[in-house]
Formats: sequence, structure tokens, C-alpha cells
Amino acid sequence: MLMHRLHLLDMCRLLPSLVCGSDAVVRGDSNILILGTWAYMSFSRLKMGIGPAPFSEIGKQARDLLNKDYNFDHKFIFSKTSDSGLCLTATGIKVNELFIGDISTQYKSGKTVVDVKVDTNSNISTTVTVSELLAGAKTSLSFKIPDQKSGKLDVHYLHDLVAFNSSIGLTPTPLLEFAAAIGSRDLSLGAEIGFDSASASFTKYNAGLGFNKHDFSAALMLTDKGETLKASYIHVLNPINGAAVAAEMTHKFNTNENSFTIGSSHKVDPLTMVKTRFSNSGKAAVLCQHQWRPKSFITLSAEYDPKAVSAPPKLGLALALKP
Repeated sequence: MLMHRLHLLDMCRLLPSLVCGSDAVVRGDSNILILGTWAYMSFSRLKMGIGPAPFSEIGKQARDLLNKDYNFDHKFIFSKTSDSGLCLTATGIKVNELFIGDISTQYKSGKTVVDVKVDTNSNISTTVTVSELLAGAKTSLSFKIPDQKSGKLDVHYLHDLVAFNSSIGLTPTPLLEFAAAIGSRDLSLGAEIGFDSASASFTKYNAGLGFNKHDFSAALMLTDKGETLKASYIHVLNPINGAAVAAEMTHKFNTNENSFTIGSSHKVDPLTMVKTRFSNSGKAAVLCQHQWRPKSFITLSAEYDPKAVSAPPKLGLALALKP
């Protein structure tokens, strides 16, 4: 009980501050600590409220440790927020000889958030989100120009006993999606389903079970229309320095194939975080992220595949500037 209280005191003292959807930064009494991009955010999600998290959150802590921020291309992000609440973000990714980029703006006013993004293919994506129309509810309307069939209406609702997300395409033959989770923050059971009214067929149906405590999280997922079973587990060894280990095992019923991935995360110093990842196929990956100035990160990623003898190891560089 005493250790549990100490964990809560540490978390309250090291509350994250987020800027324009950026990676979290923890400000202590005299130091600035990086989160390893997932650790304390996962804890804060688990500790907020007593109701279950949305279905998409089941198993997310382990997935983030094993996959988030690994990048094997060249990526650049620049983000700036004005005093009026307008946030401007420019993103560029170089994949081999191809360059992909976009510029997005986000404006917050009261309970309304407007996001507009323009990409290199001249697509304009717009999302308008309104929170608390009803207690615990959030509604968003999104569309893309010039795609006339991209309109979509999403409704998210959180309650002490249930959390659900629904989506409907704004077309004569819409794509319908619904996800729900019941239970509590500690134990939740959920499912999601997608139905294409144009072809009168199901696009997806998945189910999951999640169990969360202050220092570990476990999940069991049935995905790919019942063809894949996934079990994941993450254990936080030291929440202060972000030391954690995670594992995910996958079984495919149609091919009777099994696979697994294990990974770790550790903060070397208050500004540097290292992650590792290994899979049963022999692939090994490592990530090093350094906060070289407040809210600005440089991330180096590398992956070696022993089966690709003729190919060099994959290397990636990501630079995020947030003055």
C-alpha cells in the first residue's frame, strides 16, 4: 500500500504537458524528463476515472513500447503554437527517393477543435470536433477534398461502466463501424465491428480482454475476423526512469503459425531514452531518443534482419522541433 501511494505521488509530481498532440514532456522540480513517449501517458490513462477505456486502448501500452517511434526513413516535424491557440505543424518524410509531406493547423476555441491538413497530393482534410455536447460525449465531423465520399461522423462516449465509439460514412451506402468496452479501468471486455452497406459485408469483427494494474497491463485480442489470436503483456519495472519490458505473442489459426516479439524501454539519463526490440524471426531493432532542447527530440532507429543477407540494416532519423 505504501509503494502504491509513492507511485501516485511520483505521478502527481511529474504531470505531463502536451503541446499540439506532441510527445509528452515531464517537468519535475528542477529537471525535464522525457517520457519515453508512452510510459506516463499509459499510467495517466489507467488512473483517470473508474470506467473502462475505449476498445482501441486494450493492449495499447504493450503495442506502443514495441512499435511506437520506430522509424526507418527520414522524418522531420516542426510544430509551433501561438498564444491564441492556433497550432501549425509541418511534416516531411523521405522514403527512398520519394518525399511525402503535409502542413496541418489546429485551432481550439472552448469545446471546439478544428483541424485542417493539406498534403503533397493536394488533398485537404478537415475535422471538426466538439466535446461535451452531452456529459462524457465527443462528436467529430471529418471530410476530405476532393474525395466526395470521405465524409464521416464519429461519436465517442465514456461512462463509468461503458465506453463506445461509433462511425458512419456520410454517403448513400455508408461504411458503419462500432466499438464498445464494458467493465472498469482494471478489467474491461470489448469488441468492434465494421459493416459495408454497399457490399452488405462485414469489413471487420474483433474482440479483446484487458487487465490493468498500476505497474503492469495484459491483454488478449481476437483479430482479423477471428483468424488471429494475440496476447500481450507489459510490466513497468521502474516508473521513475521508464524501465519496462513488453512481449506480444501471435497465433494465426489459418496457417497454424506462431510468432512473438519482446522489447524493453529505459531512460539512460533525464534527456535520453533507449528502446530495444527482438522477434522470433531474428530481427533486432534499437531506438535512441534524445531531447536536445525542451519539447524537441531527435530519434535514431536501426533494425537488422539476418535473413536479408544482401540488404544493409535499416536506419532511420526523425527530428521533431517544437519551439
